[in-house]
Amino acid sequence: MRVLLAEDEVRLAENIAAALRGGPGFAVDVAEEGATAVDLAERGFYDLVILDLNLPKKDGRLVLKTLRERKDKTPVLILTARAERESIVELLNAGADDYLTKPFDLGELIARAKALIRRASGTAVASIKLGDIELNTLEQTVMRAGQLISLSPTEYRVLEFLMHRPRVVVSKRELLEHMYDYNWEHHSNVVEAHVSNLRRKLDRNAATPSIETLRGRGYRLFVDDEAA
Repeated sequence: MRVLLAEDEVRLAENIAAALRGGPGFAVDVAEEGATAVDLAERGFYDLVILDLNLPKKDGRLVLKTLRERKDKTPVLILTARAERESIVELLNAGADDYLTKPFDLGELIARAKALIRRASGTAVASIKLGDIELNTLEQTVMRAGQLISLSPTEYRVLEFLMHRPRVVVSKRELLEHMYDYNWEHHSNVVEAHVSNLRRKLDRNAATPSIETLRGRGYRLFVDDEAA
């Protein structure tokens, strides 16, 4: 999953980004100014925007307004120092999906971030099941046909991304953009290896293949309707 973090407090931004990368393994792009956040949101696809209100050059309210005027439906989690009810209601009515009042616990931020991403993908619960493959986003575990599959963090992120998009062809570029930060070009030669390793582990004792490779197009999670 890929997150855009718009926060001008450098130390706080570093702590949030480290927590998101180290815990759930999200790719995180950081913008210290509102105008930069708008530009990054226009150039890249994100699963979540974490938006501080007090940004220079374009404040969080204007960033949120710009995103929603563009019909961008990416979930937005607001970080605010204001706890007044009127301010919160105004933000939610303007298109924000959730908010956290500073100071906040990083564990709570991660939990809310995961919940917003699940809800946006149409999966309200922590466990995603497709065919005989089951992924638990809270415990970050994967089961196939009742057997626990040991995956590396990157392999897990690839599978999670594919499971949020059943039967959809996902290009190599899309995988790279969601696995890594904005300098993903440096990793462009490894995605095939990660997919190959993931497929090998998932298919080791399975009767059906897990991931299809469509030459020149990308990858698609194979869903066995009889096992669903």
